[in-house]
Amino acid sequence: MSKPRKPKGRPISGWLILDKPFDFGSTEAVSKIKWLFKAQKAGHAGTLDPLASGMLPIALGDATKTVPYVMDGHKIYEFTVTWGEERATDDLEGDVTRSSDLRPDAEAITALLPRYTGAIQQVPPQFSAIKIDGERAYDIARDGETVEIPAREVEIHRLTLLGCPDDNTATFEVECGKGTYVRALARDFGRDLGCFGHVSELRRTYVAPFGEESMVPLAELTALESIEDEAERLAALDEYLIDTSEALSILPQIVITDDQAHRLRMGNPIILRGRDAPVSADEAYATARGRLVAIGEIGGGEFRPKRVFN
Repeated sequence: MSKPRKPKGRPISGWLILDKPFDFGSTEAVSKIKWLFKAQKAGHAGTLDPLASGMLPIALGDATKTVPYVMDGHKIYEFTVTWGEERATDDLEGDVTRSSDLRPDAEAITALLPRYTGAIQQVPPQFSAIKIDGERAYDIARDGETVEIPAREVEIHRLTLLGCPDDNTATFEVECGKGTYVRALARDFGRDLGCFGHVSELRRTYVAPFGEESMVPLAELTALESIEDEAERLAALDEYLIDTSEALSILPQIVITDDQAHRLRMGNPIILRGRDAPVSADEAYATARGRLVAIGEIGGGEFRPKRVFN
């Protein structure tokens, strides 16, 4: 029998909150970070279009097990809408499909925003990763076909007009839930105002629970490639990692001993003692010495592991 292949790379774990540059794809960014850190595996929590910049949380190693908790978090975007043209992709990349000489004023724009606050129905863009009969919508759209994408409910927590730099543009900030397409907001604003529109700038500044202060520019990381000693270079890079448990801040936490951590890593439940021990929780996480040990459920005086971490 052949020996199982040893994974390539370092078994490191943690989150890197990348400030993704403009004109750089999310998959390309993850590959670059995985290579820089020499990590065994990597993934991201929510795609950013190449023409968008800003926060791209990247999970390395065991942190990839916590990606769903970040994917579900709310997000904040700053974006600019250019009026007068609707485009196939709802951003600068696509061909112009409709145009108008009309331009809305700030009063008309502000009056529109309450319609887009709260739970709303939104049709995703034609060029999106939504699956239609097993195919990605953008693949169908690239073949020149019109995609019938059903509307779905998304949550807009807050929507603010930041200003109108000139007659042709308006800037906004939106705080929204999972699955919201900012490009679709721009498209629908333009249709409702009768002037058409598309996103010309887009920047993500927040992905719960990570704030803007956590972002690291890619250039700052690549600058460390000049360090010739590999151990020194990797140690400098590792300073940018955020502990895996930070992604789970919305869940109850229990602090355990080393012996209890060993039991959990073996897949066994542990008994919870103490006046402050949680009584029940569908999901919680356990830490020992400040490091994440397991995600599990609490019930009957026990913590039962569902997913363990090295």
